[in-house]
Amino acid sequence: VIVARALPDVRDGLKPVHRRLLHAMNEMGLRADRPYRKTARVVGEVLGKFHPHGEQAVYDALVRMAQDFSLRYPVIDGQGNFGSIDGDPAAAQRYTEARLTPIAQEMLADIGKETVDFQLNYDDSLEEPAVLPGAFPFLLANGASGIAVGMATNIPPHNLREIARAVARYIDEPKITVDGLMKYITGPDFPTGGIIIGKDNLKQGYNKGRGSIKIRGDIDVEPLKNGKERLVIKSIPYQINKSTLNERIAELAREKKIEGISDIRDESNHKGIRVVVDLRRNVEPETVKRQLYKLTSIES
Repeated sequence: VIVARALPDVRDGLKPVHRRLLHAMNEMGLRADRPYRKTARVVGEVLGKFHPHGEQAVYDALVRMAQDFSLRYPVIDGQGNFGSIDGDPAAAQRYTEARLTPIAQEMLADIGKETVDFQLNYDDSLEEPAVLPGAFPFLLANGASGIAVGMATNIPPHNLREIARAVARYIDEPKITVDGLMKYITGPDFPTGGIIIGKDNLKQGYNKGRGSIKIRGDIDVEPLKNGKERLVIKSIPYQINKSTLNERIAELAREKKIEGISDIRDESNHKGIRVVVDLRRNVEPETVKRQLYKLTSIES
């Protein structure tokens, strides 16, 4: 369970199912400049050749690797319904199509040039890579979470430019301290945005490998012509379901636990998140904002 399912390999940052998916898609020639292929074909290839487990588990892993709200740098380019930040499920694998993204090809660069060890697959009929060459630090860039037996991992995603600068600095100065590296990597960088509160927790996390991060969604105050004001939620914390959050805000307003909200509308589209919270006249927006942070998962 530990190494063959739940925890990523530190070298390429991938769990076996993800590694096998990328390798199988590469073998099928599904590169970023080629046409999409039905995901059912990819899942069948992975199951038949490399990963003898349930097909739903393989498809769920593929879907997550295509979601730009789950991965900071998605490695699969999906066509069709791959789910949403509101918790909608993806369409069945017979309806969706996929190919690799350009950054995924960096994970597979030079795989045919004896860069990594290959091992036999589950029935000894084929070979599969034990680890991918990984030309970019997938583990830090996309993070990982997994619960094994007696241990677990939870690594947040980071900004690739910051990681690259820190790696270059580390090569020049191998004895650099964590504080020194934090000049380059100031903290995690979540695909859904948000603001990280408190630097001390981050320092503790980077120094000891254990620590918590408090993250808040962005809330802007917009004035309206009639003297009223409204709050606009522009981003939400990582892995928070947006529709559940909206329902919670509406419930708090109905139960009068947050005073002053007259209406809530979700105006989000393909450009980004935009949840509008209309306030009654003479309501202090900062007060409502503080209550939202305190009572809902917009701060988590």
